[in-house]
Amino acid sequence: MKTAEILNEIKKLPIEKRIFVIEKAMHLVLDNKTNEHMVKAAEALYGDYCNDKELTAFSDLDLEDFYEAR
Repeated sequence: MKTAEILNEIKKLPIEKRIFVIEKAMHLVLDNKTNEHMVKAAEALYGDYCNDKELTAFSDLDLEDFYEAR
């Protein structure tokens, strides 16, 4: 479906549904952008986490049993 066709279909909707469609479309764009930024950030920091043991010191405890002090 082409953009013009989509817009024509949206014009046929009542205002409440138009707003709903716009909000959903905005969330799709924002979620995609956020995901892209997260991937880029993870890729940029990957080398640091592989080579700097201070950044991963606490992950050594991941396999340890945890006992809550009461």
